[in-house]
Amino acid sequence: MTVPLDTVSLADYERHFLNRADEGVIGYIAGAAADGLTQAANRKAFDALRLMPKSLVDLRQASAACTLLGESLPFPILIAPTAYHRLVHPAGERATAEAARLTRTPYVVSQQASLRLEEVAEAAGDAILWFQLYLRPLREETLTLVRRAEDSGYRALVVTVDAPVTGIRNHEQRAGFVLPPDISAVNMAGMVATDPVGGAGSPVFRGMLQHAARWEDIRWLRSQTRLPILLKGILNPDDAGRAVDLGVDGIIVSNHGGRTLDTLPATIEALPAVVSAARGRVPVFLDGGIRRGTDVLKAIASGAAAVLVGQPVLHALAVGGMVGVAHMLTILQTELEVAMALAGRPTLSDVDASVLFRP
Repeated sequence: MTVPLDTVSLADYERHFLNRADEGVIGYIAGAAADGLTQAANRKAFDALRLMPKSLVDLRQASAACTLLGESLPFPILIAPTAYHRLVHPAGERATAEAARLTRTPYVVSQQASLRLEEVAEAAGDAILWFQLYLRPLREETLTLVRRAEDSGYRALVVTVDAPVTGIRNHEQRAGFVLPPDISAVNMAGMVATDPVGGAGSPVFRGMLQHAARWEDIRWLRSQTRLPILLKGILNPDDAGRAVDLGVDGIIVSNHGGRTLDTLPATIEALPAVVSAARGRVPVFLDGGIRRGTDVLKAIASGAAAVLVGQPVLHALAVGGMVGVAHMLTILQTELEVAMALAGRPTLSDVDASVLFRP
């Protein structure tokens, strides 16, 4: 599997993915919630922001390095949690982890990975791994996942809080997507299913939501582990303030890539209010719509400590395997450096709201 020579941007990887992949897989990976308004808004909001450069700046000590949760990183870019990498490449999350190691990119491994979290950790070597966690109906099952992550060297827990149920994904439904029989969420093998329970009434309100996580569960989880805890899926600044008060170590502003509730705000639009509510007590991250180095720069200028990329990883994995993912990440890293240089901002500490053009 080789990367086509005309692949020079993240958009090129997406184009090749859409031309090659099975319609069902496309429906699952690229399909948005309902009418896709939130997914489209993520991109439109970035495109609407303009940059204001400074000229004749001393760039001799330029660097995109940063420190996040005590870790020194060469770039403020992480791999977001996405499920079932073996849908697009037989090496699955192992290839993604190897690319993370080569590019020194932290990788948030999905609870719904198609390989065991221990196997992913082995492939990652000395790369920084965080583990995504959906709180389970049974706390002992949640603890089992947490202990496995701790024992395997994962350095943080990313609790996804914006999907107590799956969103209405019409594209995926129309494509008739079903998981192949040889691919599953292997890290949850043998755990209690969270399908709707029996009885009268709505299968959603009377079934799945009986197990939905609550603030008290975050307080409990904080008491069970020394690993840093980040909440992913925060858009409301009130939630951000409450999360920090409960002792979480970071917030990820996310609308699930537009795949849960449609007509939510774009993440770059919601970011400043969440940053304000956090009041500098914890780092605030952003995912959703990142496709260019200029997007990363705009997110940092809007208050993000770093960004996460999700769909582009799957596009690159499908097109070029491990090499594709490493190449895609390198493109994004290089674009960020170019954007910083041309904007006259030699370090991330020089990137603030003045980078954004205000008419």
